[in-house]
Amino acid sequence: MNERWNRKGQVTIFIIVAMVIVAVGVMIFIFYPQIQTTLGAGQQNPQSFIQTCIETEITDAVNKLSLRGGSINPGSYLLYQDNKVQYLCYTNEYYKPCTVQEPALIAHIETEIEADIDEKVEACFNSMKSSYEKQGYSVDMREGAKMIQLLPKRIAATFNYSMTLTKGTDVQKYDSFSVIMNNNLYELSAIANNIVEWETAYGDAEVSTYMTLYHDLKVEKNLIESGEKVYVLTDRNTGNKFQFATRGQVWPAGYLK
Repeated sequence: MNERWNRKGQVTIFIIVAMVIVAVGVMIFIFYPQIQTTLGAGQQNPQSFIQTCIETEITDAVNKLSLRGGSINPGSYLLYQDNKVQYLCYTNEYYKPCTVQEPALIAHIETEIEADIDEKVEACFNSMKSSYEKQGYSVDMREGAKMIQLLPKRIAATFNYSMTLTKGTDVQKYDSFSVIMNNNLYELSAIANNIVEWETAYGDAEVSTYMTLYHDLKVEKNLIESGEKVYVLTDRNTGNKFQFATRGQVWPAGYLK
């Protein structure tokens, strides 16, 4: 009789211990993010901090200029679907092909992105410095040059900021930071350049040729009015888009071409 009660007692204890273990596991699962923050385990390293902070800003800049013909604030533009779309090729003469407006389009876009994110870059680095100082680090940070590059299938941003983090005997040094993003703006800009070359030579470009060569590319040519067009290049896989305007071979109103 006693042996049976002992066995029941052991089973009861086993069940209680199992329930405690499960309860502790659930609590750890629920409160793990807070525990990480308290212990510092969830803290991003400096490179990850900058990647996360600046990547969004670059994406926003790219989205804006892609809908505006490569400029954040276009100077000479055509209004299309509520966007000021930059003329990449333009003439105000009748019956004349257009003239290239941005002969170094890719370099121009790089400069536009760099200018648009400049203040936000400063804010990201200052935020990172403040974050580490709150954790007890001594932070020595020095500003350096910034560079944006459009490369095949990606955008690369380099920030030559030097930073030294010191906390007791722990010293960490960083000479530069980089942000790499998957994006084919380089390819879309190169195709836009090629279309502009056809516009300058012949006053038009055959969009079906590009879609035959590049199966993942959709090219639309929208005639707005006499001689004015908006070309829209869209990557069918990613939805990435680049659009721009041209104005050439214009004929007078009422003239039947």
